Amino acid sequence: MKIDFVGKKAIVCGGSKGIGKAIALGFAACGGDVSICAREPKSLEETRGEIARLGHKTHAASADLSKGDAVRGYVRDAVAALGGCDLLVNNASAFGSTDDDKGWTSSLAVDMLSIVHATQEALPALKQSQGSVVNISSISALHPAARQPPYGAIKAAVIHYTITQAAMYAKDRIRVNCIAPGSIEFPGGVWDRRKTDNPALYNGTLASIPFGRMGTPEEIAHVALFLASPLASWVTGQAIAVAGAQGL
Repeated sequence: MKIDFVGKKAIVCGGSKGIGKAIALGFAACGGDVSICAREPKSLEETRGEIARLGHKTHAASADLSKGDAVRGYVRDAVAALGGCDLLVNNASAFGSTDDDKGWTSSLAVDMLSIVHATQEALPALKQSQGSVVNISSISALHPAARQPPYGAIKAAVIHYTITQAAMYAKDRIRVNCIAPGSIEFPGGVWDRRKTDNPALYNGTLASIPFGRMGTPEEIAHVALFLASPLASWVTGQAIAVAGAQGL
């Protein structure tokens, strides 16, 4: 069954690269209008151009998602530019790894509080459309994360908050779900860089994945688009690991 998003509008926070980009492009390929934000103007404009070439309305803005006012302002402008919101994707991450104030503060601000701020700002539009929210967590939320304590703990909080959001917004017919990706590789991404700067970590992680390879952004996007579609009309409050059996 083909997923059809014609006439629908998606807002993707952290949408210029990797998973966010794949979700934005996938939504547009299914007929929808898309807004994306990120901090880096160059990759943001490149992705906006790719979305626009698919023939649908697009909006892009540079935003520091560690700042609550910036998150709310971006979402408010995106709703106005698209004329509503049927899907909110919270994908941004600070990838906090150090067990110090900087690591914890950045993870809390970007990975957790940006979800709170974006969802609250999008809520009136989501209520009107009876839309959905997809939060991006990580399989690091499901296992001890000694290498990056803030990242794993905050991503676990994302799963818990997703379930809470689902309970809060069910009366408004807003569905909220979460994806916990495994190790995802794409040009310029974390694991692409680790191949060069930390090959022992890269090869050790690769060897731990039963499927024998890392995942692609598109494999995460496929699940996100399913969750946003009518095919998942009675699915809410779920955290789905997409990881090729990594961590099992």
